[in-house]
Amino acid sequence: MKFNNNLPIYIQIMDYIKEKIAAGELGEGEKLPSVRELSTKLKVNPNTIQRSYQELEREDLVFTQRGMGTFVTEDENKIKELKNDMAFNMINNFIKDMKTLGFTIEDMVKLINENEKEG
Repeated sequence: MKFNNNLPIYIQIMDYIKEKIAAGELGEGEKLPSVRELSTKLKVNPNTIQRSYQELEREDLVFTQRGMGTFVTEDENKIKELKNDMAFNMINNFIKDMKTLGFTIEDMVKLINENEKEG
């Protein structure tokens, strides 16, 4: 994982985990890697991973069972909400960027339809 210097590492790790949850790569109730394991894999301080996990827990996306580890929420609605929020942000960024290039919504829809036919 490459880190961006403009954003705190713990937030980037949170986003990484959120993407995995939203994409279904981490399923409901699935155990996350241990703090030590993930810190070794990502080459960051374990405290950074711990902070990411704590923030994800505050957002009710994960839960911790003492002595067992940290797990993805089993709340389907929470995961659906996460996916919708992420999609909304992606769409907003796309529209903003395309408008900066001078495209109208109609132009964007046309380009998306054309791209979908080719893909």
